[in-house]
Amino acid sequence: MSVRTRTQTRVSAYALATDEDRVLLTRLADSSPVFEPGLWHLPGGGIDPGEQPVEALARELREETGLGLLSARLLDARSYTAHRLGVSTHLVALFYAVDLAPGTPTVTAADESTSAVAWLSRAGLRDTMLSPAAADGLRILGP
Repeated sequence: MSVRTRTQTRVSAYALATDEDRVLLTRLADSSPVFEPGLWHLPGGGIDPGEQPVEALARELREETGLGLLSARLLDARSYTAHRLGVSTHLVALFYAVDLAPGTPTVTAADESTSAVAWLSRAGLRDTMLSPAAADGLRILGP
Protein backbone atom coordinates (compact mmCIF):
# COMPACT_ATOMS: atom_id res chain seq x y z
CA MET A 1 0.00 0.00 0.00
CA SER A 2 1.45 3.38 -0.96
CA VAL A 3 1.35 6.43 1.26
CA ARG A 4 0.01 9.57 -0.37
CA THR A 5 1.88 12.80 0.18
CA ARG A 6 0.07 16.07 -0.17
CA THR A 7 1.88 18.76 -2.16
CA GLN A 8 1.28 22.47 -1.82
CA THR A 9 2.69 25.64 -3.30
CA ARG A 10 3.22 28.58 -0.97
CA VAL A 11 4.39 32.13 -1.71
CA SER A 12 5.88 34.01 1.24
CA ALA A 13 7.30 37.49 1.83
CA TYR A 14 10.31 37.81 4.15
CA ALA A 15 11.94 40.80 5.84
CA LEU A 16 15.67 41.46 5.83
CA ALA A 17 15.94 43.91 8.73
CA THR A 18 19.39 44.95 9.90
CA ASP A 19 20.68 47.18 12.67
CA GLU A 20 24.45 47.79 12.50
CA ASP A 21 25.91 44.25 12.64
CA ARG A 22 22.66 42.56 13.70
CA VAL A 23 19.76 40.99 11.83
CA LEU A 24 16.20 40.48 13.07
CA LEU A 25 15.32 36.78 13.17
CA THR A 26 12.48 34.62 14.45
CA ARG A 27 12.76 31.12 15.91
CA LEU A 28 10.52 28.50 14.32
CA ALA A 29 8.04 26.80 16.66
CA ASP A 30 6.96 23.16 16.60
CA SER A 31 4.00 24.12 14.38
CA SER A 32 6.26 25.46 11.61
CA PRO A 33 4.62 24.29 8.37
CA VAL A 34 7.69 24.27 6.09
CA PHE A 35 11.07 24.41 7.84
CA GLU A 36 12.27 22.52 10.93
CA PRO A 37 11.40 23.87 14.40
CA GLY A 38 14.18 25.50 16.41
CA LEU A 39 15.90 27.08 13.44
CA TRP A 40 16.25 30.85 13.18
CA HIS A 41 14.20 32.21 10.29
CA LEU A 42 13.34 35.55 8.71
CA PRO A 43 10.26 37.41 9.90
CA GLY A 44 7.48 37.07 7.38
CA GLY A 45 5.33 34.34 5.96
CA GLY A 46 2.61 33.22 3.64
CA ILE A 47 0.69 35.59 1.41
CA ASP A 48 -3.06 35.03 1.72
CA PRO A 49 -5.25 34.85 -1.42
CA GLY A 50 -5.91 38.37 -2.70
CA GLU A 51 -3.31 39.91 -0.36
CA GLN A 52 -0.50 42.05 -1.78
CA PRO A 53 3.01 40.83 -0.84
CA VAL A 54 3.96 43.98 1.09
CA GLU A 55 0.63 43.87 2.97
CA ALA A 56 1.36 40.26 3.93
CA LEU A 57 4.86 41.26 5.02
CA ALA A 58 3.48 44.06 7.24
CA ARG A 59 0.89 41.70 8.77
CA GLU A 60 3.45 38.98 9.44
CA LEU A 61 5.91 41.48 10.94
CA ARG A 62 3.22 42.71 13.37
CA GLU A 63 2.38 39.12 14.37
CA GLU A 64 5.93 37.83 14.67
CA THR A 65 7.81 40.90 15.93
CA GLY A 66 5.25 43.47 17.09
CA LEU A 67 7.04 46.02 14.88
CA GLY A 68 5.49 48.16 12.16
CA LEU A 69 6.74 48.20 8.58
CA LEU A 70 7.86 51.64 7.37
CA SER A 71 9.22 50.68 3.94
CA ALA A 72 10.04 47.59 1.89
CA ARG A 73 12.13 47.11 -1.25
CA LEU A 74 12.11 43.82 -3.15
CA LEU A 75 15.65 42.40 -3.40
CA ASP A 76 15.31 38.87 -4.74
CA ALA A 77 13.15 35.75 -4.99
CA ARG A 78 14.17 32.14 -4.37
CA SER A 79 12.46 28.76 -4.57
CA TYR A 80 12.63 25.89 -2.04
CA THR A 81 11.24 22.41 -1.61
CA ALA A 82 10.60 20.91 1.80
CA HIS A 83 8.76 18.01 3.38
CA ARG A 84 7.29 18.45 6.84
CA LEU A 85 4.29 17.07 8.76
CA GLY A 86 3.29 14.86 5.83
CA VAL A 87 3.21 17.73 3.34
CA SER A 88 5.60 18.44 0.50
CA THR A 89 5.90 22.16 -0.09
CA HIS A 90 7.18 24.17 -3.01
CA LEU A 91 7.94 27.57 -1.46
CA VAL A 92 8.57 30.74 -3.42
CA ALA A 93 10.20 33.30 -1.11
CA LEU A 94 10.23 37.04 -1.81
CA PHE A 95 13.02 38.85 0.07
CA TYR A 96 12.54 42.50 1.04
CA ALA A 97 15.00 44.98 2.56
CA VAL A 98 12.90 46.72 5.20
CA ASP A 99 12.86 49.67 7.54
CA LEU A 100 10.92 49.08 10.74
CA ALA A 101 9.31 51.34 13.31
CA PRO A 102 11.32 51.58 16.52
CA GLY A 103 10.44 49.25 19.37
CA THR A 104 11.32 46.08 21.19
CA PRO A 105 10.56 42.97 19.14
CA THR A 106 7.92 40.71 20.70
CA VAL A 107 5.97 37.78 19.27
CA THR A 108 2.34 38.97 19.39
CA ALA A 109 0.46 36.08 17.69
CA ALA A 110 -0.02 33.08 19.97
CA ASP A 111 -0.19 29.52 18.61
CA GLU A 112 1.62 30.42 15.40
CA SER A 113 4.81 29.11 13.82
CA THR A 114 7.08 31.59 15.67
CA SER A 115 8.32 30.93 19.20
CA ALA A 116 10.80 33.81 19.65
CA VAL A 117 12.18 36.94 17.98
CA ALA A 118 15.55 38.61 18.53
CA TRP A 119 18.19 40.88 17.03
CA LEU A 120 21.18 38.56 16.55
CA SER A 121 24.77 39.34 15.62
CA ARG A 122 25.43 38.29 12.03
CA ALA A 123 28.98 37.29 12.96
CA GLY A 124 27.74 34.56 15.32
CA LEU A 125 25.29 32.92 12.91
CA ARG A 126 26.03 29.66 11.12
CA ASP A 127 23.97 28.05 8.35
CA THR A 128 23.21 25.08 10.62
CA MET A 129 21.31 27.47 12.94
CA LEU A 130 19.24 28.94 10.10
CA SER A 131 16.38 27.91 7.87
CA PRO A 132 17.40 27.65 4.20
CA ALA A 133 15.54 30.90 3.50
CA ALA A 134 17.29 32.74 6.35
CA ALA A 135 20.70 31.50 5.17
CA ASP A 136 19.93 32.72 1.66
CA GLY A 137 18.63 36.03 3.02
CA LEU A 138 21.92 36.69 4.78
CA ARG A 139 23.81 35.87 1.58
CA ILE A 140 21.57 38.31 -0.32
CA LEU A 141 22.51 41.02 2.19
CA GLY A 142 26.20 40.33 1.59
CA PRO A 143 29.04 40.93 4.04
